[in-house]
Amino acid sequence: MDTQTPAAAARGGAPEPGDLPVTVVVTRRVKPGHEAAYERALAALQSDAAGLPGYLGATTQRPAPGAPAEYTSVFRFANVAHLRVFEASARRASFLEEVRPHVEPDPAWRELTGLEFWFGPPAGAVVPQPVRWRMALVMVVVVYGLVLGIGGAVGWLLGGWPAWARLLVTIVVEVALMTWWLMPWLTRRLAPWIFPRRVAPGR
Repeated sequence: MDTQTPAAAARGGAPEPGDLPVTVVVTRRVKPGHEAAYERALAALQSDAAGLPGYLGATTQRPAPGAPAEYTSVFRFANVAHLRVFEASARRASFLEEVRPHVEPDPAWRELTGLEFWFGPPAGAVVPQPVRWRMALVMVVVVYGLVLGIGGAVGWLLGGWPAWARLLVTIVVEVALMTWWLMPWLTRRLAPWIFPRRVAPGR
C-alpha cells in the first residue's frame, strides 16, 4: 500500500518533516477534586477526534496515587497538516472551554516528529532541542543491536514458523523494548549528549 502523501510523491518519494507522522504531548495540571470532570471531557474529545482525517489515536497517562493531578495525553496524527486541522477545529475549542474551570493555566505542549518520538527531554529542559544526527546515530546502533539479538533469538526459537510470522514477532518485541524500556533508559543516560542545551531546574 502506498502511504506517501501527494507532496512527497511530487518530490519523487522523499518525505519532508511536514509529511511525517506527528505526535503531540500535552501535560495538564488538574485542580484537586476536578479529576473526574476532566477525564470525562478528555475521553469525549478523544472519541470525537477518531472521526477526523489523519487521526491515529491517543493515550493518556493518569497521575499516580498520591501524586499531583498531572495528566499527560499523547495525540498522534498522520502529518502536521492533519494536526493543524484538529487544532483549529470547533471540537477542540469547545473542549478547551469545557475544561478551563478544571485545570491550571499554561499546559505544557510539545510536538514531536520522526525520531523525536523515541526521546524524552532531560529534567530541567525548558524547550527540548534534541540534535537530530545524534538521535539518528543512537537509533541506528539500537536497531542494529536489536535486529542481531532479537532477530537471531526469534529465528532460533521459532525456526519452524513462516518467515512473515517470525518477522512480525521480531518487530513487536523490538518496538516494545524500545518504547517502554530501552529508549527511556538510554535517554536518561545520554541526555546531556542528545539534548545539549539545558537550564537548571527552577530557572
